[in-house]
Amino acid sequence: MEIKKVGVVGCGIMGSGIAQVCAQSGYQVTVSEINDELLNKGLASIDKFLTKGVDKGKVSPQDKDAALSRIKGTTTIKDFYDCDLVIEAAIENIELKKKIFAELDKICPKHTILASNTSSLSLIEMAVATTRPDKMLGLHFFNPAPLMKLLEIIKTVATSDETLETARAFGKSLGKNVVTAQDTPGFIVNRLAVLYQLEAIRMLENGIATREDIDTAITSGLGHPMGPLTLNDLVGNDVLYLIANILYEETKNPAYASPNLLKKMVSAGWLGRKSGKGFYEYNK
Repeated sequence: MEIKKVGVVGCGIMGSGIAQVCAQSGYQVTVSEINDELLNKGLASIDKFLTKGVDKGKVSPQDKDAALSRIKGTTTIKDFYDCDLVIEAAIENIELKKKIFAELDKICPKHTILASNTSSLSLIEMAVATTRPDKMLGLHFFNPAPLMKLLEIIKTVATSDETLETARAFGKSLGKNVVTAQDTPGFIVNRLAVLYQLEAIRMLENGIATREDIDTAITSGLGHPMGPLTLNDLVGNDVLYLIANILYEETKNPAYASPNLLKKMVSAGWLGRKSGKGFYEYNK
């Protein structure tokens, strides 16, 4: 099956990035939000991201205009009626995602592939909320989606080989390095990365090293682009807390149990860059 039109449910940080990378790759895109305020905010972030690319000489003004012209914003899920692929990028709430997919199942054509950008939740649990579990899988993009090269494809026990191959071809058409994982908690990246991110917090909590020295050790010693505490602030400490709790509940591995420091920071609203304060302070 050839994918020509892509739908994206959610125009937040991840949804807007996914919509942008699809549009820049030549796809017609419909992206939704729950109200006009959030939709306009998401569309503005796409414009801003592309404008920065123009300023840096990485995107031509013509390509920016062409990408924006391929994106249509909406606040009604019914506008996904003619999409070949719909990618859900809502918050990590399994009941909300199941509701979204049940609605999409009624609206979209029978050939439409449904995908979730979830980073940790069960795909088969979402798939059985539809009448097409064979056309359901995970497409896990990384933040920021237009720049990060990896795309994790998650195959459930019900995903057909045809759906998987179509998804792989789609991912490669976006210029992504495509990997495939089974429908297990955390898939590949988060199953490994969350352990590392939580252990960095424990090291800080136990006074083993300062935040700066922990981050510098990883960037200078292992060549990572940023240290784990800086990464936590970028991802969002609330998001890390949520994913860690899901992984702990699914695996019962105590290494995924959230450190007390992380719990307290989330309770205090120290979520990272988006709140202006996390492990570091940021000028909004």
